[in-house]
Amino acid sequence: MIAVGVILLIIGFLTGISILWTIGIILTVVGAVLWILGSTGHAIAGRRHYW
Repeated sequence: MIAVGVILLIIGFLTGISILWTIGIILTVVGAVLWILGSTGHAIAGRRHYW
């Protein structure tokens, strides 16, 4: 999720499409939060890891 967010950020920046930039920021933030929660041992949606 973080990788897709970064890719969308880059594409949105290069092409000037603001919706890709916004979606990229959202995906990157959500991916980072899930990664942090998963690495601390919290169960997310009934799983130890979100992937």
